[in-house]
Amino acid sequence: MPPSTDETASPSAGDLMQRIQRISRAMVLACNALMALLPVALVWYWSATSAGELAAQGNLSPAAIQSPLQAWQRMAAGAVTAVPLALLLAGIWQARRCFVQFALGQVFTKQATAQLRRFAGWVAAAAGAAIVAGAITSVLLTLNNPPGMRHLAIGISSSHVFTAFFAALVWLMADVIGQGQLLAEENRQFI
Repeated sequence: MPPSTDETASPSAGDLMQRIQRISRAMVLACNALMALLPVALVWYWSATSAGELAAQGNLSPAAIQSPLQAWQRMAAGAVTAVPLALLLAGIWQARRCFVQFALGQVFTKQATAQLRRFAGWVAAAAGAAIVAGAITSVLLTLNNPPGMRHLAIGISSSHVFTAFFAALVWLMADVIGQGQLLAEENRQFI
């Protein structure tokens, strides 16, 4: 039996906007949760994780840290890795602001486009800072090793590449939306 016309009808613009608003409200809550939980997780991670596991943050093997880690090393390395996290949180704040606008039904606005671009910029900066932070962390974690056993390790992981790619993708999407806004304004002027 063929489906009824009610089942095959596409959703109305009002239904789509309500869905966008509902999902955007959930995304605002998710952004709030990330901004609250990620700093706490960072502090917990650097205070409670074993030295061998922390070595991965500095692109090191677990055996690279030969002396017991001092509290100052954990704090310093945690502070260094807090920089990329702070940049990421700045990006999440911009995403949150964009989702607030979407939740209010303000979807195709210059502000939303600018916030998406800022989000992308902060996320790209976080990816770059994470590479530098990893190198600095490798030095901090091996500073108490005997001379000749200290390390400076520089690494670019697939997560860094993916994060930069994601940021570029969001930036391009914001540019496409901005171009659509310009075309819509031009069309309104002709009418």
